Amino acid sequence: MYGFYRISVAVPELFLANTAKNAQNIIDLVSKSPDSSIMLFPELCLTGYSVGDLFFNQNLYDNQTDALRSILESTKNSTTIIVIGMAILDANRLYNGAVVLQQGKILGVVPKTYLPNKKEFYEKRHFVSGKECIGHSIELCGQEVPFGVDLLFRDDNDLCFGIEICEDLWAVSPPSNQMATNGATLILNPSASNELIGKSSYRQSLVETQSARAMCAYAYSSSGVGESTGDTVFGGDGMIAEYGSLLARTQRFAMQNQLISAEVDLQKLSWLRLSESSFGDRPRTAVRNIKCTTPPLPSKLSRAIEQNPFVPSNPMLKNERCSEIVHILSHGLIGRMQRARIKKAVIGISGGLDSTLALLAVNHAFELMKWDKNDIIAITMPGFGTTSRTKNNAVLLCEALDLSPREIPVGDIALGEFEAIGHDKDQHDVTYENVQARIRTSTLMNIANKEGGLVIGTGDMSEIALGWNTYNGDHMSMYGLNSGIPKTLIKYIIEYFQDDKKIVHILQDILDTPVSPELLPSRDDNITQETEKLIGPYELHDFFLYHMLKYGAKPSKILFLATHAYDGKYDTQTIKKWLRVFVTRFFTQQFKRNAMPDGPKVGMISLSPRADWRMPSDADLQEWLEDLE
Repeated sequence: MYGFYRISVAVPELFLANTAKNAQNIIDLVSKSPDSSIMLFPELCLTGYSVGDLFFNQNLYDNQTDALRSILESTKNSTTIIVIGMAILDANRLYNGAVVLQQGKILGVVPKTYLPNKKEFYEKRHFVSGKECIGHSIELCGQEVPFGVDLLFRDDNDLCFGIEICEDLWAVSPPSNQMATNGATLILNPSASNELIGKSSYRQSLVETQSARAMCAYAYSSSGVGESTGDTVFGGDGMIAEYGSLLARTQRFAMQNQLISAEVDLQKLSWLRLSESSFGDRPRTAVRNIKCTTPPLPSKLSRAIEQNPFVPSNPMLKNERCSEIVHILSHGLIGRMQRARIKKAVIGISGGLDSTLALLAVNHAFELMKWDKNDIIAITMPGFGTTSRTKNNAVLLCEALDLSPREIPVGDIALGEFEAIGHDKDQHDVTYENVQARIRTSTLMNIANKEGGLVIGTGDMSEIALGWNTYNGDHMSMYGLNSGIPKTLIKYIIEYFQDDKKIVHILQDILDTPVSPELLPSRDDNITQETEKLIGPYELHDFFLYHMLKYGAKPSKILFLATHAYDGKYDTQTIKKWLRVFVTRFFTQQFKRNAMPDGPKVGMISLSPRADWRMPSDADLQEWLEDLE
C-alpha cells in the first residue's frame, strides 16, 4: 500500500536454554500480530544469548533445531516474514545467525560479521565470523538454504531488507552501509545488548543515526527478561526508526513479553535516495536477492503523518530553529548587499504575513551590522482593496521598529494605466488586479534606482509553487528573501518574534488577518478577496508541495497521506479538489519560477531553477491528473 509495511519488534520473555518454551513464546507472539509484514526477534532467542559454553553442547543445538521446526510448522499458513536469532552449525564452525522464515520455509540465514570479544563479551570463544560467507548454502531442517552475508530479501513491490546482528551496528563500517548501497531500504538487527549507565541513549542514537545515514528504516530487537544476570543485565530494548526519526520503542526492563509495531514507508525512502544522496557514488557489490512472498500490508496507518511537515514538530526546538532561519535570511541579505556595495534596502509592506517576515528579517540584519536603520526604506502602497486594518498594522510595525514608513498610493497611477490601455475601471478582472501589482513593483524598482537600494522580494515558496503572483509584478525583485520559506513556516516564524513586547499585539493581529492580495475593492473596509477561499488552504498546499518534491510522491499517494493526516479536518473530496488545483497550477506556472530572482535556501526544499528544481515550462500534467483520479 503505497510502500508502507508494518514492522513489528518482539522482545519475548526468555527461558534460558529451554528451546521448546522459547519457540512456543515466539509462536504465540506471531499469532497475536497476524497483520505484521515482518516480525523481528532478538539475537540467539531460541537458546538465550548468555548460555555460555552450553553452545558447545550437542543437546542444546539439536533441541534448538527441533524448536525451529515447530515454529516452521506453526507459521506455515502465515505470509508474515519472521526473523529469529539462533546458533548455526556449518563445516564444523558455529555461527551466530539470523534465520528468515515465511510460510513454513527458511528463506535464508545471515551470519554475524563482527563478534565482540572484550570485557563482558567473549563471542569468539563460541562463534566464528561470517564475513567470508558469500555464495554459500547450508542444510537446515531438511531444507537447502542460502547462507551468507551477501543476502538481501525482496518481494515484488517495495520491500528490500538486509540483516546485521548486534555488534555489526557498532562497527566502524556497519554491514548495513553496503546493504543500503545495494538497495536495502529496511535493516533488521536481532541483538543482545546489555544495560550499562548511558548505553541506552547511545544505542538509540546509533539506530537513529544509521537509519538517517543509510536513508532506511531500521528495526532493532534486543534480549530482555530471562537472560542470565550473572554478570550483566539485559533490558529488552526494541526500536523502530525511519530516516533518523524514532517511530516506536519498547519499555526497557519489562517483566513480560513486549511487542511494538510501526508502519515504515519504504517507497518514500527509495525515491528520497534518488534526489538527496550520494548513493550512486558508492560501488555496488554482488548480492543474492532472495524472493519473498509479499507479506501482509497495512490497510490503514496507525502512525501519525505530520499535517505541517515544514514546521518543526518539537516545540522545545522552536526558538533554536526560528533563530537559525532568521540568521540565514539576515546573513543572506547582508552578503548580497555587501557584495553589491548597496547600503539601502527597499521593501513594500502591506500588513500581511510575507512582508511582515521580510521586514523583520531586514531589520534584524541591519541591527546585526549596526547599520543606519534610516536606510531601510519601507513603503506602503495602498490600492483599491487595501483596508485600514492591514495598512495600519504595516505602519504600526514600522514605527515599533523605529522605522519611518513612506506611503505611495497606487490608485491614481492605476487609473491612468487603465485609461492608457483602454480598460474599464469597473471591470474587476485579472487585468484590474495585475496592473496594481505591477505598479507596486515598478514603484519599488524606481525608488531603488533613485536611492541606490536593493528591492527585497517578499513572496513565499507556497505562492511561488502555485504561481500565485503577478508575472513581473510581485513575482520580481532584486533579492527574494522569503522564496525558500513556505506559508505555514512563515506563520511559525512570526510567532517567534512575538517575544518582543513592543510588537506582540501587532503581530498577533497580522497573524489573525485573512491572507489576501487586497487587489479587489474592499467592502465597508473589510477584505473581500481571501486567497485560501480561492485556491485552497495553504496548509494543504504546503503538505502537497513537501511530499511531491521531497519524496517524488505520486498524486494518489499524496491524497492517501493527506486524507490520513487531516482526518476529521478535511474530507477526501475536499483534499482531492485542492490537490487537483495544486497539480494544475504547479505545472502551468513553472514559467514564473524559471525567471524568479535569487533568494536564500532555508530548508531541504527550494524551487529555485538554479538550485533544487529544474522543470520545463511546457511539461504536460495530464498523467499526474489521471493518477489523482
